[in-house]
Amino acid sequence: MTRPADLAAAASPPAPASPGVAARSNPPAGPGGAARSDVPAAAAARRRRWFTHPVLSLLLAVVWLLLQQSVAPAHLLSAVVLGIVVPRLVLAFLGPPTRPRAMLVMLPFVAIVLWDIVVSNLAVARIVLDPRSDPQPAWVPVELDLRHPLGVTLLAAIITMTPGTVSCVVDEARGTILVHALDCGDAAALAAQIKARYEEPLRRIFGEGNGDPA
Repeated sequence: MTRPADLAAAASPPAPASPGVAARSNPPAGPGGAARSDVPAAAAARRRRWFTHPVLSLLLAVVWLLLQQSVAPAHLLSAVVLGIVVPRLVLAFLGPPTRPRAMLVMLPFVAIVLWDIVVSNLAVARIVLDPRSDPQPAWVPVELDLRHPLGVTLLAAIITMTPGTVSCVVDEARGTILVHALDCGDAAALAAQIKARYEEPLRRIFGEGNGDPA
């Protein structure tokens, strides 16, 4: 026989949970129905879409300011806009983002490249202006140990930016760059110089050099 106390207990509503337990078990949803914990993740994803190549963004901004030769507020603002918008517009052509390694190698490497550009300009000017000069043009094949696609592209660009040499053919299958030199008495020595001054630092920057962290 059922007692009246049992019937009263069965009919009474369950006791409400404490506020702390309810907040932990059921996080409040945002306007779109997603939990608040998803909001920071969505914001981070949006930032990654706009800043997938931060090095390129910084480089574009710096080059723009150098071209303008001014750090006026209007030029600073335009540099920021270029650094943000241009990589976003060409994102489909850039491929996945790359995180350079051995950052301490980058500054001396940039200094070496800039110095070589200045010295090569003077050497080419001497060849052009001196009627007694007798340049010896040559084709120089450079065997590559560098395999990173962006690294190979940068190497070819650096060779071309240095007056007196031009990267004519990049053979990714064979791992070689065919370089045309305006004045080259020793093709093997020039190839060794390119590998030592440009390729080896790039290998370290892109994590392919010996002794770099994985």
